[in-house]
Amino acid sequence: MSNRRVSRLCVGASVAVAVLALTMAAPAAGVVAVVLVLAAALVKHLSAGVTRHKSVRGLSIATIGALVCAGLMAPAGVASAAEGWSPRSSYTSTDKGDGSYSVPLLNSDVPDISVERVPAAENDEGRDVYYMISTTMHLSPGAPIMKSYDLVNWEIVNYVFDRASIGDAFSLRNGQNSYGQGQWASSLRYHDGMFYVVFNTNNLGGAYLYRTDDIDNGAWQRTPLGRGLHDPSLFFDVDGTAYIFYGSGGTSAVRLNSDLTAIEQTYSNIFTANDYAGKPFIGGLFEGAQFYYIDGYYYAVIITWPSGQGRQVVMFRSRDLLGRYTSAGGVNTYEARGVLNSNGFAQGSLVPISREGGGTDWYGMFFRDTFPIGRIPALIPATWQDGWPTFGNNGVVPVDGVFEKPIKLSPADELFERQKSVVASDDFANDAPHRKYTDEEWAIPEPPEYDESLIGVELLQNPGFESGSVSPWGAQYGATVSLGSADPAAGSAALKVSNRTLNGSGPNQFLNGKMQHGLTYTVSAKIKYTSGPSAVQFNLAADWGAGVQVMASRSVPVGQWTTVSGQYTVPATANLDNFKFAVETPWANPQPPSSSVEYLIDDVSIIGQPVTAEYPTEEEIKPNGSRLDVAWQWNHAPDNRYWSLTDRDGWLRLTTGKVVTGKYVYTKLSNRAELAWFEEARNTLSQRTFGPRQSAETKLDIGGMKNGDVAGLAAYNRGFSYVAVKRTGGANTLGIVNRVQPFAVDLDQATLENFLPGTTVSLGDATEVYLKADLDFASPVGQLWTTFYYSLDGLNWTRLGSRVGPQTLDGSLAHFMGHRVGLFNYATQETGGHVDFDYYLLSDKLTAQGLPLDTTDLDAAIAHAGTLDKHYYPKDAWAAMQAALAGAKAARAGGFGSQNQIDAPERALSYQLARLGVLRTDTPSLDLSVVAGTRCADGRAMVTVQVTNNETVQVRASATSAYGQTPFGVLPAGKQKSRVFPTGAARVPAGELTVTGSARLNGVPAEVTVTAPYEARSCD
Repeated sequence: MSNRRVSRLCVGASVAVAVLALTMAAPAAGVVAVVLVLAAALVKHLSAGVTRHKSVRGLSIATIGALVCAGLMAPAGVASAAEGWSPRSSYTSTDKGDGSYSVPLLNSDVPDISVERVPAAENDEGRDVYYMISTTMHLSPGAPIMKSYDLVNWEIVNYVFDRASIGDAFSLRNGQNSYGQGQWASSLRYHDGMFYVVFNTNNLGGAYLYRTDDIDNGAWQRTPLGRGLHDPSLFFDVDGTAYIFYGSGGTSAVRLNSDLTAIEQTYSNIFTANDYAGKPFIGGLFEGAQFYYIDGYYYAVIITWPSGQGRQVVMFRSRDLLGRYTSAGGVNTYEARGVLNSNGFAQGSLVPISREGGGTDWYGMFFRDTFPIGRIPALIPATWQDGWPTFGNNGVVPVDGVFEKPIKLSPADELFERQKSVVASDDFANDAPHRKYTDEEWAIPEPPEYDESLIGVELLQNPGFESGSVSPWGAQYGATVSLGSADPAAGSAALKVSNRTLNGSGPNQFLNGKMQHGLTYTVSAKIKYTSGPSAVQFNLAADWGAGVQVMASRSVPVGQWTTVSGQYTVPATANLDNFKFAVETPWANPQPPSSSVEYLIDDVSIIGQPVTAEYPTEEEIKPNGSRLDVAWQWNHAPDNRYWSLTDRDGWLRLTTGKVVTGKYVYTKLSNRAELAWFEEARNTLSQRTFGPRQSAETKLDIGGMKNGDVAGLAAYNRGFSYVAVKRTGGANTLGIVNRVQPFAVDLDQATLENFLPGTTVSLGDATEVYLKADLDFASPVGQLWTTFYYSLDGLNWTRLGSRVGPQTLDGSLAHFMGHRVGLFNYATQETGGHVDFDYYLLSDKLTAQGLPLDTTDLDAAIAHAGTLDKHYYPKDAWAAMQAALAGAKAARAGGFGSQNQIDAPERALSYQLARLGVLRTDTPSLDLSVVAGTRCADGRAMVTVQVTNNETVQVRASATSAYGQTPFGVLPAGKQKSRVFPTGAARVPAGELTVTGSARLNGVPAEVTVTAPYEARSCD
């Protein structure tokens, strides 16, 4: 049973226990004996983290919960483990607990990092606080804000946006997607009490600036900057002027206006890679610049990748921020030095660390490519000399190298920080706090009106070249076009394209005023060439002045007529008054042999299809009352109509909202490679993976599936492996799909996602199935191999075939992120089917390791919780711990089928116990409940207050309001009293009152102060 579900169960269970005790005609010892019998029965029917039956042979769930909550089901010997509670670090922490840590940090995909410090003097916490932002591309919500006090342990506290756009590309609509695109390389800065984020979007309208005054909990204001800025870095100069530095191959800047709403001026190529010709540490990439002002110098940190070397960090410094733009003679003022060339640790931030006496140390936070896990950050110490740093141990940073933590915290704080993570188990109880980024407001555009006369008809003139003329076809980039009659594909003529020297050399025709936004077009052409490479990729392309857009593409073999065809939806950003259609071959530098191939083209066609486009709706976008943990992100923006945590209490429901088409393509790739059905599926919910090993377990209720539905658990990127249930002809079958490189351009999606032979299982009448994915990133390093298991009771597991893989980095960068674990459900035949997921449980132990199930840490956490006194902790934190404890006890009372079922409740409880350790007070507090209100009597308003003593001792209390003070005297244990404040007025405004209480607990003085609000009242 899940922690939070047990908590809810405990509230109503005490009555059931009382009834049970009263109806047992037995002495106390007999009651205990009966309870133990009931507990023994329960052990047979409960497993970790989940109640498999709503009752146990007539034993009500309320009674079960009450026994668990009362602690009567704790196994023998647990109490002896109280002294042994020493929880390990979280799955994504490399903190060793001895004042050291290893690199990389987190063991998860956190790329393109930008770190910012908020000094102790400028926050309410009284110590330096650090925030970090990362790239999440097509994921939603995006641009995660992570928080740390020691720079080693991090947790997600917020996101900058819920949706980067409501358009098709970010929403997997109308054939569009943002794989490998979306939000990139954010820059996070704090200035004058405000937090700022700038990032670039490759396909969503360029760069955006966001701002908030509450980075932990606030909403963000969004400002489009109107142009693309590659790898932007926001920088506030010493006079407060804001600049954004950007670029690849060279570093440029723009100056923003005073309120940071627009670009005022551009400074192109302040310095470039060519300025440092001959320097061995200068080469490819030359991007990701981040700027800092340190001791009179402006520093830039840049990633480079010289030929034959690894990725490395180069730093530049100058007394003049804008270099040649402000220097005498206009010369480049930035000097360069290679500062880190070790094991590929590269792009990232400098991080300031306060030292006693007012000094500052500067470390580096650089990531390292560690695929398939992803790009993983590392905190690397620096030794500074003559104004330049050397990172690591004399420039060496070993993978898994160990360094001393730069920031020391109290033992309690250290322990709590080590429990924080960027991944999380979940019971889908819908009790995550509300996040303001989910309240984004979007203007929903009206669907466009179409000119029906331009739909279903050929839009090209002279498409078969039968008019006896080339017109209106033109030639571009030096090509020659002419009529040829020797070998047409059909009719009497074809267009001959010759004198090609560039990939863009070829025919074109303008379609101004004929194309329509949001309409899908079938585009095709027959092409043949007789001399050159064995095959050439040809692109049918659109160009309206914003870069070439590939409409359709195909590899054409030499010597035979081949039809290149596809479907293309015209985006809302297209300039329809300057719309050119052209035929090209793919670009490369230097120009490839295909750029000079002469060819014939015939029967070219562009025809608008009947309107079937989807359009964003208010219901798709507005919050649906379901709140997910911040560890979760959707694969593209979700459709909120088709997922829920409220349709079934304690379960995640994924409903199919559309049928996959197999017509989606990677818009980032010039070859227009097709997406698999799995990649096209909307509302796939995902989390990061973590290394070196990870296990994820879930439980599905498949009773609501429809024919053609596919639902399950995936380890995915462009390459993916998943275990799923497929419903065909009313029957449910379980099996495994494995997609590995090389990736074909044209796909038969049904064949691609067929179950592997030897992995299929008929599920018969079963409506629930447990799935487990064991991910191994270490055998060997650089590959992911996944082993899948299933169970029908959660206790007894069966492996499905052998491990599958290997999943590795996709060099095309079509996704360009680490592998993720996803929960999914998609339809191939009809919509409306649904699957319910009960939980998501994590562990770092794999079944294949052959380790026995180990409850040591769980037992120790439960025992330690039993030694604590609630009076020394805040009430809400104590309640959170008690909920986690109830879940842990319920888990421990049952049989375990996996280490996941043990580790998930232990991790949840250890987190809450460590949190209590930080919040513990020296003076005990009392538990009083206070309710304030207002009422009328004889035309006069009164303020009322009711106090309940939740303690086992009597408490002396009094209440104070704006209308005086009134004593309650002594409140007996478990009792309540009420008092009234006459106001003498007919009206009373809203306000609050205060109740103070005092008592002695075990001979120690205890106090409490509780405030309670009351509403305004009018009695006239």
